[in-house]
Amino acid sequence: MNLNDYTDNVIDHFMSPRNLGSMVDADGIGTSGDPDCGDYLHIYIKVNENYISEVSFLVFGCAAAVASSSITTELIKGKSLDNAYKITAEEITAALSGLPDFKLHCSVLGAAAVKNAIDDFRKRHLAASAAEQ
Repeated sequence: MNLNDYTDNVIDHFMSPRNLGSMVDADGIGTSGDPDCGDYLHIYIKVNENYISEVSFLVFGCAAAVASSSITTELIKGKSLDNAYKITAEEITAALSGLPDFKLHCSVLGAAAVKNAIDDFRKRHLAASAAEQ
């Protein structure tokens, strides 16, 4: 890792990741990446009245993957499901004040995992609602 390739925000989130860890009682879990060849991310969400009240992550990957995952959790916490679903890799990259071109795929992990976690929540919620009826 050449520190000159990374912004201060990337280094900060890599060295002190926010919301790191699994969540045993998550309402939704999203994954993204390929565990066989590189970066792989799990995003866990708790939902309260259609808003993300808690979020955490586990990631296997490089410094940019850790930083991108960390900032992603900060960007979606407190947002409505609909707004969090719209997060883009470009927004994640911008929040980190940029990533080197060869690491832009790391921000894609976060955006995809968020969508997958929300889809998982909605699938579970619909199944639970149908079971109650």
